[in-house]
Amino acid sequence: VQLVESGGGLVQPGGSLRLSCAASGSIFSIYAMDWYRQAPEKQREFVAAITSGGSTNYADSAKGRFTISRDNAKNTVYLQMSNLKPQNTAVYYCYDRVSGSWGQGIQVTVSS
Repeated sequence: VQLVESGGGLVQPGGSLRLSCAASGSIFSIYAMDWYRQAPEKQREFVAAITSGGSTNYADSAKGRFTISRDNAKNTVYLQMSNLKPQNTAVYYCYDRVSGSWGQGIQVTVSS
């Protein structure tokens, strides 16, 4: 399974971004997909998860501001992030729990 993230960049505090993770190599609809992030000098941490059936789970820090979703027809999982804060600055990764595959990561920088 290959995972490719996109949609990152520089955004001002309070702004929004939508990350995408495109999957290839197997039957995407059976994947349970996660988003993680790693800030400078910190460990990688869980952000959000979505099952093949669409059930979702969020880290406390993401609840209310982040939304994970999926489009099985496009083999893509999304992370909609709103009201972003400087502490959300990190490299964001998608992760496939079935295959154990990670994407290459995408930088999100929240700064004025």
